[in-house]
This record gives sequence, structure tokens and C-alpha cells, in this order.
Amino acid sequence: QVQLVESGGGLVQAGGSLRLSCAASGRTFRNYAMGWFRQAPGKEREFVAAVSGSGGITKYADSVKGRFTISRDNVKDTVYLQMNRLKPEDTAVYYCATSESSALGGEYDYWGQGTQVTVSS
Repeated sequence: QVQLVESGGGLVQAGGSLRLSCAASGRTFRNYAMGWFRQAPGKEREFVAAVSGSGGITKYADSVKGRFTISRDNVKDTVYLQMNRLKPEDTAVYYCATSESSALGGEYDYWGQGTQVTVSS
């Protein structure tokens, strides 16, 4: 059974930083791309960032490019999202997900429970 557990969310002032973690279990972690998504109140879930199974290829939403960094540790089976220069519009529940393939662009088939990030102005 695949499980994804996010942590690291919280309340931070605008301009601050947070690092989210997502610990995975139940499948061979390095074989699957991982992604971060977010959903703000009243809005649809949106893509934030993704990393390939090897960690060598990353992709970002334009809204976070240059501020957020996705990375993974295939020994610890954990994916991270370093978020810098946070803005109030980054406030959302952040979810990690595992793809059905190691390359980017595949469908995401398992999701975590989410972690709240709140950025105050």
C-alpha cells in the first residue's frame, strides 16, 4: 500500500521560507516521479512542481519559478519543496503525489493528506 505523508507546513510571514517534506512508502521510490500540488480555498488544485525519478529533471509552475525548489532523496524516500520569498497568494493546502512513471508528464496515482501553508501579509 502506497502512503505519502507530508509535513513542514505552518504559518509564516510574507518573504519568509518553509520546507515541506513528503515521506513515501509502499513502492520503489526512485522509480517514480513526484509532484507537489496546492489548493487554495475556493480554487481548483494546481500544479506547483515535479521531479523525475532520478531527480535530474524538474518542472515548475510559472508562479513559483525562481522561489521554490523541488528535490528528492532516494535513500530516504522523501521529496522536498523548499519555498522561499513566500507571498500571501501561496497560502494553500499543499499535497504531494507520486506519478505512475519515472518521467515527468505522467498521471499521478497516489496522494498525501496535505499540509497547510499560510502566509501572512
